[in-house]
Amino acid sequence: MADDSSKKPVTALNTLDLLAMKQRGEKISCLTAYDASFSAMIEQAGIDVILVGDSLGMVIQGHDSTLPVSLSDMVYHTRCVANARQRALIIADLPFMTYPTPLEAAQSAARLIREGGAQVVKLEGARLDCVEFLTSRGISVCGHLGLLPQSINQLGRYSVQGKSIPEAENILHDALALERAGISLLVLECVPADLGRNISRQLKVPVIGIGAGIDCDGQVLVIYDMLNIGTRKYAKFSKDFLTDAGSIAGALADFHLAVKEKRFPTLEQSYS
Repeated sequence: MADDSSKKPVTALNTLDLLAMKQRGEKISCLTAYDASFSAMIEQAGIDVILVGDSLGMVIQGHDSTLPVSLSDMVYHTRCVANARQRALIIADLPFMTYPTPLEAAQSAARLIREGGAQVVKLEGARLDCVEFLTSRGISVCGHLGLLPQSINQLGRYSVQGKSIPEAENILHDALALERAGISLLVLECVPADLGRNISRQLKVPVIGIGAGIDCDGQVLVIYDMLNIGTRKYAKFSKDFLTDAGSIAGALADFHLAVKEKRFPTLEQSYS
């Protein structure tokens, strides 16, 4: 039997690793996952970050929004992902109305970290009070600006944000304020590519785009969308990587390389 004792243990990435990637100009690859099987396949592809998103409400549970997802749902699925994770950084969403106050945000985040195995928690909007409270207590936070799925009842529909100059200025203002409050990274969703570029250049922390253009520091997609699996049509900013690759493993590897080599997203998957 071969002796594997010489193999070095895999070291999990952390937020400082992602910051170093931004500083040296290396793009960050990120996919969602909600179970151990996809988590293991993402690991094999070398993806840098796994986002356990409340998007599971739509692609796993069959809802028409993320709003019905509970904290217990998120803890369960985060733990499933963490059980198969080796290297990738794990970010988990704080679901709708689990962070109405800083104290409740901390209690919810503690469950995702302690019970779920998350390293970073993500919240939507310019919740500076919650970010400051969490980060002052040693909890790493990912912000989320642009299209905010948990605000769909206010927005009315899923659409591009920041198209007008005042809207773009507000999103940039919120991004800078979140950085000052202590976020470790930012997800920027469904905004014009030039706004994605501007925010990525002005923030010191990594900016992970989803429909925010090629110039973000990294890219994230919902794994079911990039595999063209499910009952809903995937968004303009996504791409079917499975058809050309011919296998799920191949599709994940192709996505990872396309991000690293700055070939995804193209203008076809971007907004102006």
